[in-house]
Amino acid sequence: MKSGSAKSTPANHKAPRKEHVDPARAARLRAANINPRTGLASDYLNHFNEAIMLLEMVPSMPECAKDFMSWRPLTYSEHFMASHFKGRDLAIEAYNSADVIIRAEFDNITSAMTSILMAVGAAMRQATKHKTRAILAEQATGWVKPLVALAGGIINGGSEADVDYIMTH
Repeated sequence: MKSGSAKSTPANHKAPRKEHVDPARAARLRAANINPRTGLASDYLNHFNEAIMLLEMVPSMPECAKDFMSWRPLTYSEHFMASHFKGRDLAIEAYNSADVIIRAEFDNITSAMTSILMAVGAAMRQATKHKTRAILAEQATGWVKPLVALAGGIINGGSEADVDYIMTH
């Protein structure tokens, strides 16, 4: 989007709620590393960063391809239920009560990351040569890393304009 241009808003698209956040709840969320404005925790991105780390190692350590191929997607709730995150129940509750527009944007990005990673895993299982797996790993890393940054921006309260800027640059 060019600066100075107006952003069109579909008639059925409502602006995120600007509700008053209870200060005590906000303090509990912050203490648990959950953004009180968005209701999201960046700890979930560790799930994707693990896959990226494995992909980055594939070109120089072919055995890491097997580790990557065993990576399985987890939903936000599944990730926190399986984790030792100190505020896991609060993280799940905050996610479930997050603004629907913010959560939908976040879910769309994490769904795209999951789709890419699962497709690359399937392609790696089909590949018989290390060089092919290494190329797949490098391409996937290039696709998923910017999406992790976008998801982090949403978690931290980034605006739609920020997302548009990142997607076009």
